[in-house]
Amino acid sequence: MFVGTGSDVGKSMLVTGICRLFKNLGYLPAPFKAQNMSLNSYATADGLEIGRAQAVQAEACKIECTTDMNPILLKPSGVHKSQVILHGKPIGDQTIKEYFLGNNKAQLFEEAQNAFKRLASLYSPIVLEGAGSISELNLKHRDIVNMRMAQAANAVVYLIADIDRGGVFASVYGSIALLEPWEKKMVKGIIINKFRGDVSLFEDGKKILEKLTGIPILGIVPYAKDIYIEEEDSVALHTKNKNSHETTNLIKIVVILLPYLSNYTDFNVLEKDERVHLYYSQDPNDIEEADIIIIPGSKNTIEDLQFIRKKGIAKTILKAQQQHKKIIGICGGYQMLGNTIKDPLGIESDIKTIPGLGILPIETTLTDKKTTVQCSFTYKSYPEKCHGYEIHMGKTISEEIAPLNNVNQKNEGFISQNCWGTYIHGILDNTIVINDILSDFTTEKKHFNYQEYKNENYDKLADLLHEHLDVNAIINQIHI
Repeated sequence: MFVGTGSDVGKSMLVTGICRLFKNLGYLPAPFKAQNMSLNSYATADGLEIGRAQAVQAEACKIECTTDMNPILLKPSGVHKSQVILHGKPIGDQTIKEYFLGNNKAQLFEEAQNAFKRLASLYSPIVLEGAGSISELNLKHRDIVNMRMAQAANAVVYLIADIDRGGVFASVYGSIALLEPWEKKMVKGIIINKFRGDVSLFEDGKKILEKLTGIPILGIVPYAKDIYIEEEDSVALHTKNKNSHETTNLIKIVVILLPYLSNYTDFNVLEKDERVHLYYSQDPNDIEEADIIIIPGSKNTIEDLQFIRKKGIAKTILKAQQQHKKIIGICGGYQMLGNTIKDPLGIESDIKTIPGLGILPIETTLTDKKTTVQCSFTYKSYPEKCHGYEIHMGKTISEEIAPLNNVNQKNEGFISQNCWGTYIHGILDNTIVINDILSDFTTEKKHFNYQEYKNENYDKLADLLHEHLDVNAIINQIHI
């Protein structure tokens, strides 16, 4: 199990690399994270939902993702409130206080252990990932994802620290000092992550930490700026481009930075397109400068719709429509483009009906049944087969027929002049779609194989870890 001194120390990325490393060494690994909190999720092949990070890690293992890899997923859906997803299906909303201080964690912990056992019967090794810090003293007795899960799985534990943020000695020593004796006994190694510069300069630091903790440093991993792995959660949004000002002739595309923005991995391919300057913004002035406006997915469409009205963003979007700019809505963004959103069951709020932006002649009713499905489709009139997935709680209808996509001989999405919407996440991972939305601005066609690109980067990360970790020591410790 790979645990951390805190959040965003690089646990998910290192687990992804370890998964591919073990796969390349001839093993049959699989990832596992008992509980994940993220608005980036993915639909499994059997129509269930897990955290995006575990889907990425399964991809690094070259296996299909399943809910046993992430049995419990928390998706923030309001102020101090999250939707709880168990084995890929929503079981209700809880406040953070109810979830972390309530009495239902024992049952959830049992469910997580059962999921681990099922996974362990099929794969070896299981590469477990912890969450946040291992030393949250006020919460650890209710913990179901860090040391208690490690104990239940009889896992060998490695502590990851981020040296780039500073304070690595205090964070490592403090994290271990606060562990109970049985927990400390399980920690077999420390990994220093995100090191910049000459690794040999930390040789004295390594010796000091080993003396202080009595635990060996099994690797110092360089800052892997040139290696691309999809991010786990909203922490990574802080690193995204927020600048609309671009002196070159690139096509400006803005993604509206919604408070409950979900699945921003939809825009990873656009970020890498040399023809495009993509940025995220809540500023109406910055949004007005864009050539293309994208309203992304949302975990709370009604609150985010109220937000864009309050901020003046809605007026900017309507002005852009009058100027015949391209406006795209994905999932929750698609719902916002319509005439009306209804929430008769109070799925998202106490508001039963709210007017949309009125750009597309559609109406949406939020439902208590969640659609989670992978899909193949054709886009517009193009014959090429595209791929994506749907995750949403709502049905959208229209009296008019102007489908954007065809999914298994069924109409999906809606297009009206330069504006379109769809429920399909990952639609912008498809080359034919990217080239089409940019065709008003350039005749240049690009072909980008995203799957191939991701695989190359999994291997690059695996090679980096193979070089900078004591892999033999790890293999000997976990007895595979």
